[in-house]
Amino acid sequence: MKIIQFFLRGEYIPLDALLKATGLAPSGGLAKAFVAQGQVQVNGVLELRKTCKIRPGQVVTMGQTQVHISAEPGSAAPDAAVGEVQ
Repeated sequence: MKIIQFFLRGEYIPLDALLKATGLAPSGGLAKAFVAQGQVQVNGVLELRKTCKIRPGQVVTMGQTQVHISAEPGSAAPDAAVGEVQ
C-alpha cells in the first residue's frame, strides 16, 4: 500500500480538493466522481460527501493508497484549505 503524507495549512480541506491535490484524481470533476462512485474511505468508512471536511489526524483511502493528514508545523492560517504532499 502506498502512503502519502499530506500537510494541511489550515483547519480542513474538502475531500475532492484533497484527491486532486495529492494526484489521486487528475481533476476536480473526476475527484467528485470517485467519491460519488464509492471509491473513497475516510478513517475506514465509505464517504459519499464530495466536499466533506478532511482534518488533521484523518486517513483517506482510495484503492491501494492512503493519505495521512497532518497539520503543517507552524501553520497559522486557519482559513487556508491548501496543503503540501510529501
